[in-house]
Amino acid sequence: MTTPQEKAAAARKAADEAARIAAEASAAAEAAERELAEQTAGGAGAAEGRDEPSPGSTAAQEIAAGYAFEGAALDLGTVVVDGRVDSGARVRIPMRMMNRHGLVAGATGTGKTKTLQGIAEQLSSAGVPVVLADIKGDLSGLAEPGRSSERLATRIAETGAADWAATGFPTEFVSLGTTGTGLPIRATISSFGPVLLSKVLGLNETQESTLGLIFHWADRNGLALLDLKDLRAVITHLTSSEGKDDLKGIGGVSAATAGVILRALANLEADGGDTFFGEPELDPADLVRVVDGKGVITLFELGAEAARPVMFSTFLMWVLADLFQTLPEVGDVERPELVFIFDEAHLLFSDASKAFSDQVEQTVKLIRSKGVGVFFCTQLPTDIPNPVLSQLGARIQHALRAFTPDDQKALAKTVRTYPRTGVYDLEQALTSLGTGEAIVTVLSEQGAPTPVAWTRMRPPRSLMDTIGVDAIRSRALSSSLASKYARTIDRESAYELLAAKVADAAREPEPAPVPGRNVNRVEEESAAERIMRNPAVRGFLRSAATAAGREITRSLFGTRRR
Repeated sequence: MTTPQEKAAAARKAADEAARIAAEASAAAEAAERELAEQTAGGAGAAEGRDEPSPGSTAAQEIAAGYAFEGAALDLGTVVVDGRVDSGARVRIPMRMMNRHGLVAGATGTGKTKTLQGIAEQLSSAGVPVVLADIKGDLSGLAEPGRSSERLATRIAETGAADWAATGFPTEFVSLGTTGTGLPIRATISSFGPVLLSKVLGLNETQESTLGLIFHWADRNGLALLDLKDLRAVITHLTSSEGKDDLKGIGGVSAATAGVILRALANLEADGGDTFFGEPELDPADLVRVVDGKGVITLFELGAEAARPVMFSTFLMWVLADLFQTLPEVGDVERPELVFIFDEAHLLFSDASKAFSDQVEQTVKLIRSKGVGVFFCTQLPTDIPNPVLSQLGARIQHALRAFTPDDQKALAKTVRTYPRTGVYDLEQALTSLGTGEAIVTVLSEQGAPTPVAWTRMRPPRSLMDTIGVDAIRSRALSSSLASKYARTIDRESAYELLAAKVADAAREPEPAPVPGRNVNRVEEESAAERIMRNPAVRGFLRSAATAAGREITRSLFGTRRR
């Protein structure tokens, strides 16, 4: 007979055996589930040519699906979710949407310059010329292949850039005026126009309207304003007793306003502006070139104009307006004819008059039909006026800093401009981005905004450093454009014509004829000859012929039509 103790021991033994069998069954089930999941993921990865996705990659792949375009596109980088990079989740910009313009923003040191470098490289490789402001001289490395490093290899792997190869790109180095390292680039006063020149001189709206009147008078009288001394001569003439009569019927120029403009011209000349205004003038066709299938990247160097960065950005706006006047209408194209990048774009809008801001907005709206894309690069999106910001299709936002109440307001405004996302807390994300990371949204090929993507940016293929002043100067001197722009030309213009007119008026009168002598015929002939020999008369006749009896016509920003 079994005792109660024996029954209890047998029951415990049976329970232990049952628990062991259940544990083995549970472990076997879990192993089978893991094996099935690995087989499924492995099959999907093999089918798509990708490695096994990391945890959290489902959200990354969903975001990347919004960037899976059919046509050609620029690779920006790969998606980051919860701190993990999915090297197979690519973030791109459709090439055919590059003329919808864009914004690259972020605090100093967050990677904006390298983002611009990567965009310029890919555009050049696709045969699209690029005009790029190199204000700090950081982009000269575009001309030489990059150098490998362990850090670079890591970034290449993270961004899935399996085709990365060190490459240099065709680059032209140009400078404003003759004091820089690159080829000197100039514009004439006449073609620059009163609105842009007022921005450079820091004039108010009243002074700007007076300057417009001065341009109008010079245009109507066929006086070419090529450099600063031409404009100074015209202003001096119009405020003189002889010149005041010339303005009857169209207004006048007060001595006080003329004095302000003349002092601003003197300051501009002291800062080196006299070497920028003149001839030969930039030919826009030299910015739209392709060499061996690659678009030429034209780097505008600030150089000695560091004292006047506003002039630098305003000059670039003149180039854009000039391109608008000369390029044909092309409508929507598969790739842009040219991409124009404004670095330090806040300088363009700082203290800008309403006339200037309106013209910038109009230019950005209309230039798209010419196949030109415009990208603004600045620290804060709020640096760009809302009417211009609303025209931009691509947003590449590097890290923002929120140290002050104003920074906090700018951050809040920036967050509200992005599409809704359930993946990221944008306010936290924008202050947590690492160097070389950005929050991105662009326009799809159908014109709809893509999902917001925290992006680890793809590294440039060219040198991420400067090539040095000597190398820049050597490349500039060996450029095919050197024979065209290296030498300054000073032809006869308003200064010479007005000086000749003053000199002629100051000549002593002819002596009276001897009484009783008939010299009417001789006097008539000599008077006609003297008039035709007068340099001022000859100059005015040539100017009238050049203008074909018409006033110079002006377009955007009051710039001269070519």
